[in-house]
Amino acid sequence: MTAATGDFELTTDELRAVARYAAESAQDVLPVFEAALPGDPRPRAAVDAAWEFVNGARRTTLQRVTSLDAHRAAKEADTEAACLAARAAGDAAAAAYLHPLAKATQVGHILRAAACAARVAELTADAPDAAEKAIEQARQRATPLLKDILSRYPAAPQGKSRVAHLMSTLDAALRTSG
Repeated sequence: MTAATGDFELTTDELRAVARYAAESAQDVLPVFEAALPGDPRPRAAVDAAWEFVNGARRTTLQRVTSLDAHRAAKEADTEAACLAARAAGDAAAAAYLHPLAKATQVGHILRAAACAARVAELTADAPDAAEKAIEQARQRATPLLKDILSRYPAAPQGKSRVAHLMSTLDAALRTSG
């Protein structure tokens, strides 16, 4: 079943692969948000919505609504780490709506959750190379299908933020790994 058409096609199974990759990254850092704002369920709801889609449910407004809610929670977070953990959760839910448009900005739907998770690792770990280790783990976690999907898009945009830099690093690593 084809999920969408545009510059190329993406099947529902391909969208699920992208959502799985993003949800795995968000799941890893969700405890950082929950420790900072224990009464705010919005990022967990977004991750749960992503997993529902990954596990076979139809994509619905649930993914869109919970994604937006998690991004709102990110704006309310008091620390950069909690903010990025919530953003990763929002990105995981939004991954179900990756567009098949050959635009570099779409790469964020594939890789930004992993880049946010790497920055969270950098902010919360005692190791100076925590972000690099997280990027390497994200590279190793990428399936051949995910790499194939990524190859349909231009390279990640070069941004000025640390998360944008980490996303570009991960993008380059995935495009050059076999």
